[in-house]
Amino acid sequence: MQNSKRILVAPLNWGLGHATRCIPIINALLAYGHQPYLASDGIALSLLQKEFPDLPSFELPSYKITYAEKAKNFKIKMIWDSPKVLKAMKKEKKAIKQLVKEHQLDGIISDNRLGVFYKKVPCVFITHQLNVLSGNTTWMSSKAHQKIIKKFDACWVPDVKGKPNLTGKLGHLKKSKINIKYLGPLSRFEKIIVEQKYDLMILLSGPEPQRTILEEKLLEELQQYDGNILFVEGKIEEKKFIEEFETLNGSLTICNFMQSQELQTALNQSTKVLCRSGYTTVMDLAKLEKKAFFIPTPGQYEQEYLAKRLQKQNLVPYSNQSDFKFDDLKRLDTFEGLKQFESDIDYASLFLLFSKVKENSEPTSSSLST
Repeated sequence: MQNSKRILVAPLNWGLGHATRCIPIINALLAYGHQPYLASDGIALSLLQKEFPDLPSFELPSYKITYAEKAKNFKIKMIWDSPKVLKAMKKEKKAIKQLVKEHQLDGIISDNRLGVFYKKVPCVFITHQLNVLSGNTTWMSSKAHQKIIKKFDACWVPDVKGKPNLTGKLGHLKKSKINIKYLGPLSRFEKIIVEQKYDLMILLSGPEPQRTILEEKLLEELQQYDGNILFVEGKIEEKKFIEEFETLNGSLTICNFMQSQELQTALNQSTKVLCRSGYTTVMDLAKLEKKAFFIPTPGQYEQEYLAKRLQKQNLVPYSNQSDFKFDDLKRLDTFEGLKQFESDIDYASLFLLFSKVKENSEPTSSSLST
Protein backbone atom coordinates (compact mmCIF):
# COMPACT_ATOMS: atom_id res chain seq x y z
CA MET A 1 0.00 0.00 0.00
CA GLN A 2 1.37 3.40 -0.97
CA ASN A 3 2.49 5.66 1.90
CA SER A 4 2.29 2.85 4.42
CA LYS A 5 4.74 3.32 7.25
CA ARG A 6 6.57 1.02 9.59
CA ILE A 7 5.78 2.36 13.07
CA LEU A 8 7.24 1.08 16.32
CA VAL A 9 4.75 1.09 19.24
CA ALA A 10 6.47 0.74 22.62
CA PRO A 11 4.52 0.96 25.91
CA LEU A 12 6.05 1.07 29.37
CA ASN A 13 5.85 -2.15 31.36
CA TRP A 14 4.31 -0.67 34.53
CA GLY A 15 1.16 -2.67 35.11
CA LEU A 16 -0.98 -3.30 32.04
CA GLY A 17 -2.44 0.16 31.42
CA HIS A 18 0.20 1.53 29.06
CA ALA A 19 0.00 -1.57 26.88
CA THR A 20 -3.80 -1.82 26.81
CA ARG A 21 -4.33 1.81 25.83
CA CYS A 22 -1.95 1.27 22.90
CA ILE A 23 -4.29 -1.40 21.51
CA PRO A 24 -6.72 1.07 19.83
CA ILE A 25 -3.73 2.94 18.37
CA ILE A 26 -2.25 -0.27 16.96
CA ASN A 27 -5.65 -1.17 15.49
CA ALA A 28 -5.88 2.30 13.94
CA LEU A 29 -2.41 1.93 12.39
CA LEU A 30 -3.53 -1.34 10.83
CA ALA A 31 -6.82 0.18 9.64
CA TYR A 32 -4.90 2.96 7.88
CA GLY A 33 -2.62 0.47 6.16
CA HIS A 34 0.47 0.93 8.28
CA GLN A 35 2.72 -1.80 9.69
CA PRO A 36 3.03 -1.69 13.48
CA TYR A 37 6.06 -3.16 15.20
CA LEU A 38 5.70 -3.91 18.91
CA ALA A 39 8.32 -3.46 21.61
CA SER A 40 8.25 -3.66 25.39
CA ASP A 41 9.17 -6.11 28.15
CA GLY A 42 7.51 -8.29 30.78
CA ILE A 43 3.74 -8.58 31.03
CA ALA A 44 3.19 -5.55 28.78
CA LEU A 45 4.97 -7.28 25.91
CA SER A 46 3.23 -10.59 26.67
CA LEU A 47 -0.17 -8.92 26.54
CA LEU A 48 0.51 -7.28 23.16
CA GLN A 49 1.88 -10.53 21.75
CA LYS A 50 -1.33 -12.30 22.77
CA GLU A 51 -3.47 -9.53 21.28
CA PHE A 52 -1.46 -9.26 18.05
CA PRO A 53 0.25 -12.63 17.49
CA ASP A 54 0.98 -11.89 13.82
CA LEU A 55 2.82 -8.61 14.38
CA PRO A 56 6.61 -8.47 14.78
CA SER A 57 7.61 -7.86 18.38
CA PHE A 58 10.83 -7.16 20.24
CA GLU A 59 11.94 -7.22 23.86
CA LEU A 60 13.40 -4.01 25.27
CA PRO A 61 15.57 -3.63 28.40
CA SER A 62 13.46 -3.74 31.55
CA TYR A 63 13.20 -0.74 33.88
CA LYS A 64 12.76 -3.34 36.68
CA ILE A 65 10.20 -1.16 38.44
CA THR A 66 8.76 -2.53 41.67
CA TYR A 67 6.74 -0.84 44.39
CA ALA A 68 7.65 -0.51 48.03
CA GLU A 69 5.56 -2.64 50.36
CA LYS A 70 4.70 0.41 52.48
CA ALA A 71 3.25 3.60 51.01
CA LYS A 72 5.55 5.85 53.04
CA ASN A 73 8.56 4.28 51.29
CA PHE A 74 7.21 4.74 47.74
CA LYS A 75 9.22 7.85 46.86
CA ILE A 76 12.39 6.55 48.48
CA LYS A 77 12.06 3.31 46.51
CA MET A 78 11.61 5.25 43.24
CA ILE A 79 14.71 7.34 43.98
CA TRP A 80 16.64 4.22 44.93
CA ASP A 81 15.63 2.56 41.67
CA SER A 82 16.40 5.60 39.49
CA PRO A 83 19.94 4.44 38.57
CA LYS A 84 18.42 1.21 37.22
CA VAL A 85 15.95 3.24 35.15
CA LEU A 86 18.71 5.47 33.76
CA LYS A 87 20.79 2.41 32.90
CA ALA A 88 17.80 0.80 31.16
CA MET A 89 17.13 4.03 29.23
CA LYS A 90 20.69 4.02 27.91
CA LYS A 91 20.33 0.41 26.74
CA GLU A 92 16.88 1.24 25.38
CA LYS A 93 18.18 4.07 23.19
CA LYS A 94 20.82 1.77 21.75
CA ALA A 95 18.25 -0.95 21.05
CA ILE A 96 15.89 1.54 19.36
CA LYS A 97 18.64 2.86 17.11
CA GLN A 98 19.39 -0.70 16.02
CA LEU A 99 15.70 -1.53 15.43
CA VAL A 100 15.19 1.59 13.30
CA LYS A 101 18.17 0.70 11.11
CA GLU A 102 17.52 -3.04 10.84
CA HIS A 103 13.80 -2.76 10.07
CA GLN A 104 13.81 0.61 8.30
CA LEU A 105 11.26 2.04 10.70
CA ASP A 106 9.56 5.28 9.69
CA GLY A 107 8.39 6.43 13.11
CA ILE A 108 8.08 5.71 16.81
CA ILE A 109 5.18 5.86 19.29
CA SER A 110 6.42 5.62 22.88
CA ASP A 111 3.93 5.31 25.70
CA ASN A 112 5.94 6.61 28.64
CA ARG A 113 9.15 4.77 27.69
CA LEU A 114 11.65 7.54 28.17
CA GLY A 115 14.44 6.05 26.06
CA VAL A 116 12.32 5.04 23.08
CA PHE A 117 13.44 7.91 20.89
CA TYR A 118 15.57 8.31 17.79
CA LYS A 119 16.20 11.79 16.43
CA LYS A 120 16.30 10.72 12.79
CA VAL A 121 12.67 9.57 12.58
CA PRO A 122 9.42 11.26 13.78
CA CYS A 123 8.74 10.31 17.41
CA VAL A 124 5.55 10.60 19.49
CA PHE A 125 5.29 10.39 23.27
CA ILE A 126 2.00 9.29 24.83
CA THR A 127 1.30 10.35 28.40
CA HIS A 128 -1.51 11.60 30.61
CA GLN A 129 1.06 12.95 33.08
CA LEU A 130 2.34 16.27 31.81
CA ASN A 131 2.63 16.96 35.51
CA VAL A 132 4.14 14.09 37.52
CA LEU A 133 2.85 14.19 41.09
CA SER A 134 5.45 13.34 43.72
CA GLY A 135 4.38 15.23 46.82
CA ASN A 136 6.64 18.15 47.73
CA THR A 137 8.91 17.38 44.76
CA THR A 138 6.13 17.60 42.14
CA TRP A 139 7.66 20.73 40.60
CA MET A 140 10.95 18.90 40.03
CA SER A 141 9.52 15.61 38.72
CA SER A 142 7.14 17.51 36.41
CA LYS A 143 9.91 19.72 35.02
CA ALA A 144 12.16 16.71 34.41
CA HIS A 145 9.38 14.82 32.63
CA GLN A 146 8.46 17.80 30.45
CA LYS A 147 12.12 18.21 29.47
CA ILE A 148 12.14 14.64 28.14
CA ILE A 149 8.81 15.10 26.33
CA LYS A 150 10.15 18.18 24.50
CA LYS A 151 12.61 15.95 22.64
CA PHE A 152 9.70 14.26 20.88
CA ASP A 153 7.97 15.70 17.81
CA ALA A 154 4.54 15.48 19.45
CA CYS A 155 2.92 14.51 22.74
CA TRP A 156 -0.42 12.73 22.56
CA VAL A 157 -2.53 13.10 25.71
CA PRO A 158 -5.44 10.64 26.03
CA ASP A 159 -7.97 13.12 27.42
CA VAL A 160 -10.06 16.09 26.27
CA LYS A 161 -8.48 19.53 26.18
CA GLY A 162 -11.19 21.50 27.99
CA LYS A 163 -13.44 20.93 31.01
CA PRO A 164 -14.84 18.62 32.21
CA ASN A 165 -12.00 16.14 31.75
CA LEU A 166 -10.61 13.00 33.38
CA THR A 167 -7.00 13.91 34.20
CA GLY A 168 -7.34 17.35 35.82
CA LYS A 169 -3.95 18.91 36.52
CA LEU A 170 -2.13 15.72 35.49
CA GLY A 171 -2.82 16.21 31.79
CA HIS A 172 -3.18 19.97 31.46
CA LEU A 173 -0.60 22.77 31.56
CA LYS A 174 -1.26 26.49 31.78
CA LYS A 175 1.66 27.26 29.47
CA SER A 176 3.85 24.94 27.42
CA LYS A 177 6.08 24.83 24.36
CA ILE A 178 5.36 21.10 23.95
CA ASN A 179 3.47 20.12 20.79
CA ILE A 180 0.44 18.65 22.64
CA LYS A 181 -2.39 16.85 20.83
CA TYR A 182 -5.42 15.83 22.91
CA LEU A 183 -6.82 12.55 21.64
CA GLY A 184 -9.82 12.20 23.90
CA PRO A 185 -9.94 9.19 26.25
CA LEU A 186 -8.51 5.98 24.75
CA SER A 187 -10.18 2.64 25.36
CA ARG A 188 -10.03 -0.74 23.67
CA PHE A 189 -13.62 -1.45 24.79
CA GLU A 190 -17.14 -0.77 23.55
CA LYS A 191 -20.31 -0.61 25.62
CA ILE A 192 -22.70 -3.43 24.73
CA ILE A 193 -26.07 -4.39 26.15
CA VAL A 194 -25.84 -7.83 27.75
CA GLU A 195 -27.44 -9.68 30.63
CA GLN A 196 -25.82 -8.95 34.00
CA LYS A 197 -23.96 -12.08 35.12
CA TYR A 198 -21.77 -10.74 37.95
CA ASP A 199 -22.72 -8.48 40.85
CA LEU A 200 -19.08 -7.51 41.31
CA MET A 201 -16.00 -7.74 39.13
CA ILE A 202 -12.56 -7.39 40.73
CA LEU A 203 -9.90 -6.36 38.23
CA LEU A 204 -6.28 -6.28 39.43
CA SER A 205 -3.09 -5.11 37.76
CA GLY A 206 0.08 -3.17 38.52
CA PRO A 207 3.63 -3.95 39.62
CA GLU A 208 4.44 -6.27 42.47
CA PRO A 209 4.37 -6.63 45.39
CA GLN A 210 1.29 -4.42 45.71
CA ARG A 211 -0.80 -6.44 43.24
CA THR A 212 -0.36 -9.59 45.35
CA ILE A 213 -0.86 -7.73 48.65
CA LEU A 214 -4.25 -6.44 47.48
CA GLU A 215 -5.23 -9.83 46.02
CA GLU A 216 -4.56 -11.57 49.32
CA LYS A 217 -6.47 -8.91 51.27
CA LEU A 218 -9.52 -9.18 48.99
CA LEU A 219 -9.57 -12.97 48.98
CA GLU A 220 -9.74 -12.94 52.79
CA GLU A 221 -12.99 -10.99 52.74
CA LEU A 222 -14.73 -12.40 49.66
CA GLN A 223 -16.85 -14.84 51.66
CA GLN A 224 -18.70 -11.88 53.16
CA TYR A 225 -20.00 -10.56 49.84
CA ASP A 226 -23.60 -11.23 48.91
CA GLY A 227 -23.62 -12.02 45.18
CA ASN A 228 -21.64 -13.43 42.27
CA ILE A 229 -18.03 -12.26 41.95
CA LEU A 230 -15.63 -12.42 39.00
CA PHE A 231 -12.01 -12.03 40.12
CA VAL A 232 -9.49 -11.28 37.33
CA GLU A 233 -6.02 -11.42 38.85
CA GLY A 234 -4.19 -9.53 36.11
CA LYS A 235 -1.36 -12.06 35.80
CA ILE A 236 -0.35 -12.55 32.16
CA GLU A 237 0.75 -16.17 32.04
CA GLU A 238 1.34 -18.75 29.32
CA LYS A 239 -1.90 -20.59 30.00
CA LYS A 240 -5.24 -19.23 31.10
CA PHE A 241 -7.14 -20.84 33.95
CA ILE A 242 -10.61 -20.38 35.45
CA GLU A 243 -11.70 -21.72 38.85
CA GLU A 244 -15.20 -21.51 40.29
CA PHE A 245 -16.17 -21.71 43.97
CA GLU A 246 -19.36 -21.47 45.97
CA THR A 247 -19.37 -18.80 48.69
CA LEU A 248 -21.73 -18.33 51.62
CA ASN A 249 -24.04 -16.05 49.64
CA GLY A 250 -23.13 -16.55 45.99
CA SER A 251 -20.23 -17.64 43.80
CA LEU A 252 -16.61 -16.75 43.10
CA THR A 253 -15.00 -17.17 39.68
CA ILE A 254 -11.22 -16.63 39.57
CA CYS A 255 -9.34 -16.09 36.30
CA ASN A 256 -5.65 -15.23 35.90
CA PHE A 257 -6.13 -13.00 32.84
CA MET A 258 -8.48 -12.17 29.98
CA GLN A 259 -7.77 -10.84 26.50
CA SER A 260 -9.56 -7.77 25.19
CA GLN A 261 -12.73 -9.28 23.71
CA GLU A 262 -13.40 -11.54 26.67
CA LEU A 263 -12.63 -8.78 29.16
CA GLN A 264 -14.95 -6.39 27.35
CA THR A 265 -17.79 -8.91 27.62
CA ALA A 266 -17.08 -9.59 31.30
CA LEU A 267 -17.00 -5.89 32.19
CA ASN A 268 -20.28 -5.31 30.38
CA GLN A 269 -21.77 -8.27 32.25
CA SER A 270 -20.72 -6.85 35.64
CA THR A 271 -22.88 -4.45 37.64
CA LYS A 272 -20.01 -3.01 39.70
CA VAL A 273 -16.22 -3.02 39.40
CA LEU A 274 -13.56 -2.92 42.13
CA CYS A 275 -10.07 -2.00 40.90
CA ARG A 276 -7.07 0.31 41.07
CA SER A 277 -7.51 3.91 39.98
CA GLY A 278 -4.92 3.75 37.20
CA TYR A 279 -5.75 6.19 34.43
CA THR A 280 -6.23 3.58 31.69
CA THR A 281 -8.73 1.79 33.92
CA VAL A 282 -10.54 5.08 34.51
CA MET A 283 -10.80 5.62 30.73
CA ASP A 284 -12.08 2.07 30.17
CA LEU A 285 -14.74 2.34 32.87
CA ALA A 286 -15.83 5.75 31.59
CA LYS A 287 -16.26 4.28 28.09
CA LEU A 288 -18.43 1.50 29.56
CA GLU A 289 -20.25 3.93 31.90
CA LYS A 290 -19.60 1.75 34.93
CA LYS A 291 -20.15 2.12 38.65
CA ALA A 292 -16.80 1.48 40.29
CA PHE A 293 -14.93 1.46 43.58
CA PHE A 294 -11.25 2.41 43.60
CA ILE A 295 -8.37 1.29 45.82
CA PRO A 296 -5.31 3.34 44.75
CA THR A 297 -1.90 1.70 44.83
CA PRO A 298 -0.37 2.82 48.15
CA GLY A 299 2.05 5.69 47.70
CA GLN A 300 1.31 6.23 44.00
CA TYR A 301 0.43 9.92 43.93
CA GLU A 302 -1.22 9.80 40.50
CA GLN A 303 -3.71 7.08 41.46
CA GLU A 304 -4.45 8.75 44.79
CA TYR A 305 -5.08 12.08 43.04
CA LEU A 306 -7.45 10.53 40.49
CA ALA A 307 -9.35 8.61 43.17
CA LYS A 308 -9.77 11.68 45.40
CA ARG A 309 -10.77 13.85 42.42
CA LEU A 310 -13.45 11.43 41.19
CA GLN A 311 -14.83 10.94 44.70
CA LYS A 312 -15.04 14.72 45.18
CA GLN A 313 -17.03 14.89 41.92
CA ASN A 314 -19.42 12.26 43.37
CA LEU A 315 -18.60 9.85 40.56
CA VAL A 316 -16.59 7.04 42.20
CA PRO A 317 -15.89 6.29 45.89
CA TYR A 318 -12.50 5.06 47.04
CA SER A 319 -10.69 3.65 50.06
CA ASN A 320 -7.07 3.35 51.10
CA GLN A 321 -5.83 -0.21 50.75
CA SER A 322 -5.05 -0.61 54.45
CA ASP A 323 -8.49 0.65 55.53
CA PHE A 324 -10.68 -1.16 53.01
CA LYS A 325 -13.52 -3.40 54.19
CA PHE A 326 -16.13 -5.05 51.99
CA ASP A 327 -18.83 -3.03 53.77
CA ASP A 328 -17.30 0.01 52.02
CA LEU A 329 -18.84 -1.21 48.77
CA LYS A 330 -22.26 -0.12 50.07
CA ARG A 331 -21.14 3.47 49.40
CA LEU A 332 -21.36 2.76 45.66
CA ASP A 333 -25.12 3.27 45.67
CA THR A 334 -24.78 6.99 46.47
CA PHE A 335 -22.34 7.75 43.63
CA GLU A 336 -23.24 8.53 40.02
CA GLY A 337 -20.67 6.31 38.27
CA LEU A 338 -18.44 7.23 35.33
CA LYS A 339 -19.74 8.60 32.04
CA GLN A 340 -17.98 8.51 28.70
CA PHE A 341 -16.68 11.51 26.80
CA GLU A 342 -17.70 11.44 23.16
CA SER A 343 -14.61 12.01 21.02
CA ASP A 344 -13.68 11.08 17.46
CA ILE A 345 -9.94 10.66 17.12
CA ASP A 346 -8.63 11.96 13.79
CA TYR A 347 -6.00 9.28 13.29
CA ALA A 348 -5.45 10.27 9.65
CA SER A 349 -4.17 13.71 10.72
CA LEU A 350 -2.16 12.30 13.63
CA PHE A 351 -0.41 9.74 11.42
CA LEU A 352 0.62 12.42 8.90
CA LEU A 353 3.50 13.16 11.27
CA PHE A 354 5.17 9.94 10.12
CA SER A 355 5.17 11.11 6.52
CA LYS A 356 7.50 13.97 7.35
CA VAL A 357 11.18 13.47 6.54
CA LYS A 358 13.39 14.79 9.30
CA GLU A 359 16.50 16.78 8.50
CA ASN A 360 19.65 14.60 8.38
CA SER A 361 17.51 11.49 8.59
CA GLU A 362 18.80 8.18 7.34
CA PRO A 363 17.07 6.54 4.39
CA THR A 364 14.05 4.54 5.54
CA SER A 365 11.21 2.87 3.68
CA SER A 366 8.78 5.28 2.04
CA SER A 367 6.17 2.62 1.44
CA LEU A 368 5.36 -0.99 2.06
CA SER A 369 4.66 -3.39 -0.76
CA THR A 370 1.24 -5.00 -0.83
